[in-house]
Amino acid sequence: MQLTIMATGDNVKAISYLLSKNPNNLYERNHKGHLVRLFYSKCSETELEATIFVTPDPLELVKSDAHSYDITHYINDREFAVSSIFCSLIRSALGTALNGQPKEEYAEWVTHPFAFQFDFGPVVSALSDRQLCDLFEPIGYEVKITRPEIQYSFDMKDKSSARFISLKGLKTLQEGLRHLFVLIPVIDDYKHYYIDEKEIEKLERYGEGWLENHPMRDFIYRQSLRFKEVYSIVENKKPEKKQAEKESKVRLNDLRYERIVDTVSEMNARSVVDFGSGEGKLSVRLGFVKGIKEILAVEPSQSASLKALERFDKVKDKEKFVVPETLWGSLFYYDERLKDKDVIILCEVIEHIDEHRLPKVMDTILHDYQPKALILTTPNREYNEVYDMEDVLRHTDHRFEWTRAEFQQWCAARNHRGYYDLRFEGIGDDHVTQGCPTQMCVFERKVDE
Repeated sequence: MQLTIMATGDNVKAISYLLSKNPNNLYERNHKGHLVRLFYSKCSETELEATIFVTPDPLELVKSDAHSYDITHYINDREFAVSSIFCSLIRSALGTALNGQPKEEYAEWVTHPFAFQFDFGPVVSALSDRQLCDLFEPIGYEVKITRPEIQYSFDMKDKSSARFISLKGLKTLQEGLRHLFVLIPVIDDYKHYYIDEKEIEKLERYGEGWLENHPMRDFIYRQSLRFKEVYSIVENKKPEKKQAEKESKVRLNDLRYERIVDTVSEMNARSVVDFGSGEGKLSVRLGFVKGIKEILAVEPSQSASLKALERFDKVKDKEKFVVPETLWGSLFYYDERLKDKDVIILCEVIEHIDEHRLPKVMDTILHDYQPKALILTTPNREYNEVYDMEDVLRHTDHRFEWTRAEFQQWCAARNHRGYYDLRFEGIGDDHVTQGCPTQMCVFERKVDE
């Protein structure tokens, strides 16, 4: 992950003083276990090029507190992308320029515009190229977006899903950096740190003078603040509205789990795999289903699995409770222990995985593990209109969300060998035109005649 700052024209060497970094030295700091470096490729009176990049420590990313970014979450790629993580790691190194507080003798250059080019990447985002341009063009940038070509085996070439962004514009250094520190987390699909009222203060500080009049202001606020209970502080919504939204979210989770548990009960299943089991909220409910003898709670995140063990421990002594067995695992690796089970469950999992990787996942489940049944749930994108979220995904880590027609078509395509019968159901309040907030597909293996 890196950001390159380039400038041409008279007096651009002054930018090095605004950055407060000596062009003759390599800047190198260890920031919470991650290595941050800044160096100059060029530095003259008419041409400057400086690059800041981060070498992250994946272990450190999972050691921090409960609000930290967990890179094991569905084999995420965010630790290698320019994202909110990147911004948090380089903020200290660029603090002098961001705050416009160089040594007094260079203060006059804080408000001086230069012909800048900012190159950064890779970025991994659900936003389209057009949406990315719409973020930067209204504030005076010429935008160029490129995708690197990648080479697969068998001489098959394709374009990477990662993108690199280049911005050109006449800006002060402080303006340019503040634009980036506001908009890079907007581009990012997952904001890794806890978001509270301090985020609003930072957003208002960095956005002063440009964000208020940006045509995508509301979208930027929603993406930056993520949670409606925080965003509502900006919108001055009533507290009771926030509480109602929170209760609605809890109720939908309960409805989803209840429907899955009822479906499993009707199947008279004895063995169940809860894939992407997280903190064990569904697995613990499955432990009380009559007839179940084995529950495998499969999760790639160690921190989530530890919380699941604590949850199971609280009820393990209750009568007729089957204690789930926690397994470290990933949908991308075959595990013999998961073969020939009665039911495999993917509850709100598939939307967290890049869409082009899903066919392989489904082939592994349906044709290698061969469960008697597979239960899938995922958000219904059409219902986002009811939530007033037409322009954003429902969760910050979602790679996609499908309409009912798209989901049904996709499930049918995954059943390409015809081994399973499919049925579709909605979960949650049924809107007259938008359907239910959650959609479910149940794959049931056909009985051999």
